Amino acid sequence: MDAWSQLIDTFFNGQAMAQVIPDLLTVGLPNTLILSVSSGIIGSLLGMVLAVMGISRNPVPRWLARIYTDVFRGLPAVIIILLIGIGLGPIVRQVTGSTNPYPLGILALSLLAAAYIGEIFRSGIQSVDRGQMEASRALGFSYGATMRLVIIPQGVRRVLPALVNQFISLIKDSSLIFFLGLLASQREIFRVGNDATANSGNLSPLVAAGLLYLVLTIPLTHLVNVIDHRLREGRREKTASETADAAVTSDATGAAGVTPGGQP
Repeated sequence: MDAWSQLIDTFFNGQAMAQVIPDLLTVGLPNTLILSVSSGIIGSLLGMVLAVMGISRNPVPRWLARIYTDVFRGLPAVIIILLIGIGLGPIVRQVTGSTNPYPLGILALSLLAAAYIGEIFRSGIQSVDRGQMEASRALGFSYGATMRLVIIPQGVRRVLPALVNQFISLIKDSSLIFFLGLLASQREIFRVGNDATANSGNLSPLVAAGLLYLVLTIPLTHLVNVIDHRLREGRREKTASETADAAVTSDATGAAGVTPGGQP
């Protein structure tokens, strides 16, 4: 019983959790969202460039994309973050005079995300039936217009669940930025919980930080399932009653002499 009480007091101390929650919500949560959303957007743009390079007929960009992907997917994330955040820090300070490691943290996460997202995009683009390209070219579209208007949109649509999963991983990977020694106002969720644990000697603040990560990631996990189900099943067909209701509404509108736009 003493061991059970010690476990509860060490990891689920309500008072210690309550003390750290304000900092988690006002400091940690906004910074985590800034890190993950910014790096997600930049990583998606870079990932699309890598995907296009990866399917190029020219071997030079294709091999460059492959080398980049292999390096950034093969190395542990923390090493990439340290190499960019600390390795490039002195160069950035000389050029800009800024000692803020925050942009370098976003850059590191973006480059990591680009390697994974690029492979996701590439697989989605290559999964589009070859006949789509042939049909578009037969209609007079150029190769670039076909890729931009036909192939890439279909490929991206097919990999939306994998993209959301990658964004979930990016939210969790943002916790590694604490290695760069961020300012007190720049701390993300994990760093806020870690600092509170160091000050109190209790691990409950870290558990509170983990629960906040769950609040962010569980809805996204369900969103993945919804998107995946929608892509597999397609749009829900209207039932007979819904069709009849729509017909009655249309007839009533026509009888009143009113157009759908509201003009008589």
